[in-house]
Amino acid sequence: MPASSSPAALQNADLQQRFNVLDRFLVEHQALWRPRPFVYHTGLPWEAEYPQLATWLRTQSLEHAEAAHNQPHRLPAPAPFPQLAAQAHMLSLIGELPRQPGTALPPRLSNDVPGRKWQQIDAFARSLSFTHAPQHWLDWCAGKGHLGRRLAHDGGTLTCLEYDAHLVNSGQLLSQKLGISAAHIQQDVLAENAARRLQAHHCPVALHACGELHIRLLQLASQIGCQQLAVAPCCYNRINSTHYQALSANAQASALKLSIDDLGLPMSETVTAGARIRRQRDQSMARRLAFDILQRQLRGIDKYLPTPSVPAAWLDKPFADYCRDLATLKQLPAPTRDDWPHLEQQGWQRLAEVRNLELLRGLFRRPLELWLLLDRALFLQEQGYNVRLGTFCATEQSPRNLLLLAEHQHQLPTASVDNSVDRF
Repeated sequence: MPASSSPAALQNADLQQRFNVLDRFLVEHQALWRPRPFVYHTGLPWEAEYPQLATWLRTQSLEHAEAAHNQPHRLPAPAPFPQLAAQAHMLSLIGELPRQPGTALPPRLSNDVPGRKWQQIDAFARSLSFTHAPQHWLDWCAGKGHLGRRLAHDGGTLTCLEYDAHLVNSGQLLSQKLGISAAHIQQDVLAENAARRLQAHHCPVALHACGELHIRLLQLASQIGCQQLAVAPCCYNRINSTHYQALSANAQASALKLSIDDLGLPMSETVTAGARIRRQRDQSMARRLAFDILQRQLRGIDKYLPTPSVPAAWLDKPFADYCRDLATLKQLPAPTRDDWPHLEQQGWQRLAEVRNLELLRGLFRRPLELWLLLDRALFLQEQGYNVRLGTFCATEQSPRNLLLLAEHQHQLPTASVDNSVDRF
C-alpha cells in the first residue's frame, strides 16, 4: 500500500483490497498478538523466538509503558518491533470522511450532554453525507436521543429506540422541550419484534452501539432495505457467542477465527485519564497480578485463574486482607504467609512487565479494529450498498472514531429528483 501524507477514506474496491492485506498481516502474526501477557506468569510463547525484544520490554518501567501506550509504533525497540510497527501503522492509515463546516447550533441542544460526548455527537453529525437528504432519522440505542435531536433539530422526523425506560422518558421530555418531532420508544433491539420499528425510508444512526447491538442494526436495516445508514461501532467483544461470527463472505473465508478475548484487543486503547483514575487502575491491576502469583501457589497449578471484578472499595483494604478475601471468594485455601509486602511488590513488578509486553500487542489494535469494520462494510456492500469508511473525530475525542456510511444503490421513488449532495 503506497504511503500517503493525507490518507483517504475507504470506499468501493478499496474495501476488499485493504481487508485482504490486513487479513494476511493478522493471520501471519497472530502468535504475537493473541497471547495476553496478563495471564502468562513465566513467559509468552513468542519470547523464545525474540529473546532480545522480550528482555528489552521486560526491563522497562511502568512509566515507560504509560508514555508509549497510545503510540507504540514510535518505540525504538529491538527487532522485529520496528518493522511490525511500520507495517501496522501503514495498514491502519485511513482518512477523515468529508465534514460539513461547523454552523451555529442552539446552545440548548447540548444541555445535559457531557462536553466530550457532545463533541463526538457533533462530529458524527457533520460527517454524514448522502445523495438524498434523509427525512426520518432513527436513533438506534439512543439513550436520551441527543444524537437524533442534533440531526433533526432543523427539520425531519425522529424516532429513538432505547431499552432503558428512564432514558426513554427523559429523552421524550427533552425533545418536547426543544420542540423537536420525536417518538421515544422503549425497545429491546435484540428482541424479535425490533424489526417492526424499522422501515425502508428510515435512516438509522448509531453512535458507539456495542457489538451485538450494532450488528443487529446492520442485519435488520439491510433486510428491510433502509436506504441509508450511519454506524460508529464500539465494544466488538460484547457478543452473545464465544467466538466472532463473521458477516461478509471475505471474513467468513478467512483463516482468522476470533475469540471474545481477541475482540477485546481494539478496546484496550485508552485516552488520557485523570491521575486518580490511573492510580486506581494501576493499583487494581497490580493487586490482581500479585494475587495471580498467590493463587498459583495455593492451588499448586501454574495456570491463570480468572477473578471477578470487585468493588473499588476493596482497594482500601490492607493488601493481605484483599488477598485473603479474594481467596475466600474463589474458594481457595486460606493463605498463610508473612511476606505480604514482598508479594505486593511482585505484583507491581509484574504490572510493569505486562504493560510493556502489551506494547507489542498494541501494534495490532488498529489493524484488528479495521479488519472488523471492513467485515461490516463488505457485508453491506454484498447487500447492495455503496459504503464509505473513515474517521469522524480525533482520537483524543474518542479512540472509537471510525464511521461506516452506507447508501443503497437503488433509491426509493421520490416526488422530485434531487441530484444535489446534501451534507448534515
